[in-house]
Amino acid sequence: MTDVFLDLAPRFLSPDTAKWVTLAVFIITFVFILYRRFNIAYVSLAAALLVVVLGVVKPADAIFSGVDWDVLAIYWGYGMLASFLTAGNIPKWLASRVVSNINQERYALLVLCIIAMVLSSFMANPSVVIILAPLAIELATRMNGNLFVYLIALAAASNIVTTVTMVADPPALIMASQTSMSFFEFYWFEGKISLGTISIAGILVAILVLLWTFRKMTQNVAIEPETVKITWKPVMLLVVSVVALAFIPWENLGAWNHRGLVGLILGLVCLGFAGRNAKEWLKEYDWNSILFLIGIFILIFSVNEAGLLEDFANLLINTGISSPAVFLAIIIWVSVLLSSFIDNVPYTVIMLPVCSMLAASLGVSPFPFYFGMLVGTGMGGNLTPVGATANVLACGMLEKRGYSIKMGSYIKIAWPFTIAAVAAAHVLIQIIWL
Repeated sequence: MTDVFLDLAPRFLSPDTAKWVTLAVFIITFVFILYRRFNIAYVSLAAALLVVVLGVVKPADAIFSGVDWDVLAIYWGYGMLASFLTAGNIPKWLASRVVSNINQERYALLVLCIIAMVLSSFMANPSVVIILAPLAIELATRMNGNLFVYLIALAAASNIVTTVTMVADPPALIMASQTSMSFFEFYWFEGKISLGTISIAGILVAILVLLWTFRKMTQNVAIEPETVKITWKPVMLLVVSVVALAFIPWENLGAWNHRGLVGLILGLVCLGFAGRNAKEWLKEYDWNSILFLIGIFILIFSVNEAGLLEDFANLLINTGISSPAVFLAIIIWVSVLLSSFIDNVPYTVIMLPVCSMLAASLGVSPFPFYFGMLVGTGMGGNLTPVGATANVLACGMLEKRGYSIKMGSYIKIAWPFTIAAVAAAHVLIQIIWL
């Protein structure tokens, strides 16, 4: 490790000094990301540039080894598909048709939340909230219901599915990419049910809790289905892309073993169908997140090269705890708490190698720790109104309509739902994987 690092380190910094400098850059970057005083993409890119300039990592290593381009390509491709689905009116048609067949308020809202979960499995959560919020507002208005309950439940539901598919959120995609897990293995892996299946089971428990939360909403509702012109092309592309990710034998393709090709081709095909709208889709795409991910990948790569992740893993190992079950509980619930106020992408990139080192020291598979960490950091964003972008959007809509965002009221909706999902997943990971 030392020989490799000396090769990367600048002449004017010793290995120990470079390690402390890298740690300082990392902490300062996290502080800026946490408080969001500046654009977080600029912050992460500046940090990445700094560690390269300091010589902690070589430019070529940072770009080709540090950045996971497969993750970025898939993330971009499904972002374009989300634009195509929206332009094809698929979410609007689905919500209108399904909700119009429900005759009681609590079931209508529950179905709306389930639709949000389904859509968020393949689309960005904020986009789902924006698409479905008008229907939620209309439903609340017709029933003279509490719009606070409608929008907070909608946002929480869209956030809860971040580990249902490998393309639902960057952390799941990063884990799948770094472990070479296929789309199918996300549900069945090494002869056991995998993260996606465990997450679905947890969400089914959470849906029951959500229904209990809506138990007093018993008014009858009647919503006429809208006449919506749709195109099924984006749905067909979704199916084809999922099949490609699941069944192409990527490990046997040699130099072509890059799942990102699916994302790249998917995005280009979507733009081809977009025609005149292609420029608008590209303009509206969340390029900020792509730039943020590039910077974070390079920064965490430098932290690992400096030996800091190994030091952190050794610190956990030397706590005297020898039970994998105890470590699993710590990883899950600490991840839930931390995801309430820190970004889950850098946290995931940091914790994946830490989980690997910890598992190696305990003589167990790292996958229960991977799964637990992802469940915690993915679902835990629901603990606070600012823990996820979808929550921020929902709260903004409420404030514009004169609602006050009270933490007590928020907790009554979001916490039981979220804690039930995490707890159910925790139990399943414990039983099946440890």
